Amino acid sequence: MVDDRYCIDILTQICTVNRSLQEVVLGLLHNRVRHCVTDTARADKAQREAKLDELASL
Repeated sequence: MVDDRYCIDILTQICTVNRSLQEVVLGLLHNRVRHCVTDTARADKAQREAKLDELASL
């Protein structure tokens, strides 16, 4: 126990927070792809390549 709490309770809370953060990351990535990259695809080749490289590095 840590501060009168079972470790499994703390681990469960950490896992819940991690799942929530993953959902935020996926939402941000989704928006990035739909808006920024889509708009950039219509731009010149250099801008398009830069954005695709940025996305790939994620």
